[in-house]
Amino acid sequence: MSIEPIRRQSVISLGTIIGLTALGYIATMYFAHILGPAILGSYYLFLSYYGVFSLIGDGGLGGAVTKRISEGTDQGEFFSAFIILRIVLLTVSVTALLFLAPYLKDFLSSGLLLWLILALIAGTIAGVASSGVYGSAKVGVAQISDLLSNIVRILVQIIATFLGYAAAGLAGGFVIGLLAGFALNYYYLPLKPVKFGAYHIKSLFSFSFWIFLTSSGFTIFATADTILIGYYLSNADVGIYRVAYQITGAVLFIATALNTALFPRMSRWNTDGDLLSISSALTRAISFSLMLAIPVVVGGIILGDRLLYYLYGADFVAGTSALVVLLVMQIFSVFVTLQILCLNAMNYPKNSFIATSLAAVINIGLNIILIPFMGILGAAIATLISVTLNATLSHFLLSRHLKISIERKSIGNILISTCLMAGVVLALRIASGIPSISYLLVIVAAGSLLYFFILFRIDANLRNEAGDLLRSIGIL
Repeated sequence: MSIEPIRRQSVISLGTIIGLTALGYIATMYFAHILGPAILGSYYLFLSYYGVFSLIGDGGLGGAVTKRISEGTDQGEFFSAFIILRIVLLTVSVTALLFLAPYLKDFLSSGLLLWLILALIAGTIAGVASSGVYGSAKVGVAQISDLLSNIVRILVQIIATFLGYAAAGLAGGFVIGLLAGFALNYYYLPLKPVKFGAYHIKSLFSFSFWIFLTSSGFTIFATADTILIGYYLSNADVGIYRVAYQITGAVLFIATALNTALFPRMSRWNTDGDLLSISSALTRAISFSLMLAIPVVVGGIILGDRLLYYLYGADFVAGTSALVVLLVMQIFSVFVTLQILCLNAMNYPKNSFIATSLAAVINIGLNIILIPFMGILGAAIATLISVTLNATLSHFLLSRHLKISIERKSIGNILISTCLMAGVVLALRIASGIPSISYLLVIVAAGSLLYFFILFRIDANLRNEAGDLLRSIGIL
């Protein structure tokens, strides 16, 4: 974490994620108030089916080509083979969608099938450019492109909603956003199509097979609950559940940023045999991720119902119990994110698959059992159990190849600071009852400032590291 490029790229990634998430939250609040949970639910089903069929269209090749390009040899050849393979898999994906469409009655009723096909085509084009840029270690460009894509998406969706296009406007904004991100990545893409051989295709497939299977597990985590809620319950329940899930995304801000910045570096360290650097980076990444994750979880549990009520509307308060469970789940997601990162960067995608696939099977089974009896709370519990299993398995498998250390002192200081912050926030809530959104925002801001003030006073290492990060981008 002391390497300057990692610091800089981590800050860029974190800024991108925070900016993107803030825009996403604001847009979702607007959509929730204007469209209601049912139409939002239709859009979330669109995203879930996009995730499933785009997984088929990628086949794990995106992760494979990123890995091969980052290794620094035959970059153009691997990139060219990747383009051809993605075109073939896109054809397979769209064909599978058209074959299964008659069975997706809940989705067909929303009228978004054509938009889904267009999204798969746009996603393939955008994915080719993004993988080439990211694998070439142009992490900052890939991050800014992702930010641009989402800004354009959100702006188009807001305009379309204002004009009354409802679910179609949300889907159309998604497609346009993908194309905007592609345009920026293509401009900075350093690779050009060249002649490639059978070796390059075989090499991609040898790695992509396990990446595909691992990605399948992650896709199940991301979509199974949504699809099954839509099957057993209603689109409105999907909307309420996904809004609660969206709020918990703040827990993973730092873990996601570090995941993006560290993968190319860890991949190169592994090629050079420098496992010590990987281990050290993982240790610091865990501490930094939990520095934000733990207080966000505790604060969200205390204020969750008021956040849903004031930010999204009274209809969404029904998701409070699910929100609490999903917040706890995201703590385990921090470890899953960083441990799977290391396994893939160290060329152990098979291990990633084992951990993720077993947890994914449990996830589907629990969703089928719990949703009919417990509603969206059952979906949240199923996700918590399966992600916890994933974190446990990935830790065990990674520990066979890499020393995993935890900075107990720093994490202890994080817990102390969080407890003191939680006591103050809870007291303010009890004293006031939070009568307005302005009071809610004041409590959130006060709690955040108090937490970081206490933490940086008692933990010099985290304070110095945070200062170095800010100095690296010229803020200090």
